Amino acid sequence: MNRTGLFIALAIAVVVGIAFGVDGRLDLDISAFFYQPSANLFRANAQPWAQHARTAARWLIALIAAPAFLAIIGKLILPRRRMMIEGRAALLLVATLALGPGLIANTLLKDHWGRVRPIDVIQFGGTGHFTPWWDPRGECPNNCSFIAGEAAGAFWTLGPASFAPPQWRLVAYGAALAFGAAIGVLRIGAGAHFFTDVAFAGVLMYLLLWTLHGLIFRWRATRLAEGTVEQRLARVADAIGNAVVALRRWISGRSGKPS
Repeated sequence: MNRTGLFIALAIAVVVGIAFGVDGRLDLDISAFFYQPSANLFRANAQPWAQHARTAARWLIALIAAPAFLAIIGKLILPRRRMMIEGRAALLLVATLALGPGLIANTLLKDHWGRVRPIDVIQFGGTGHFTPWWDPRGECPNNCSFIAGEAAGAFWTLGPASFAPPQWRLVAYGAALAFGAAIGVLRIGAGAHFFTDVAFAGVLMYLLLWTLHGLIFRWRATRLAEGTVEQRLARVADAIGNAVVALRRWISGRSGKPS
């Protein structure tokens, strides 16, 4: 998570944003490559292999994220035991997965940016009107096209890739980018998203990861020392335990039975 990656992400955002903002039909042209007018359908839409690939991608993301969630839950249950992965890493992975695909993509944007999906626009046999990526005033009421939620989840794997050993880190980044791009192409091919939905999903996920990585690991004013997350989780666990004990005593006192 260095400045080179940040400059590349910002450059992609500027180039794609300007090019597809000036000529919105570029999005339609890319989606048209996957559309079969004679059959009035997108090649990958509702295909069994495409559905299997989406399911496999969800499971892969869940398996990658599981150690971070289990580490935090385990620390809350057994506060005296060390976490299975380093606390700051667990915090970064859980927070970015919740904020990125969870909040930003699927709640703030997809439910409030009314861009109609390709499969629903007039140009591909639907009834909705096409809008460029920058215009939120589309006709879609919710679960809309911008940004691609599944692609955002796939690009989230850039976070785990950042913790790969230094000699394998570039390979890990490449694999994460390939994974995100593959899921993005799959969704474009199904008529579920435009190219810019996928491109900005990748950009926004990287910017989120870069920012939180800086807050937790790099920036002097906010970075957390190693062990800080574990200590704070242990305090939370102790507080919860004390509250449970106090509640049990209160209930016993109300019922007149010894605790």
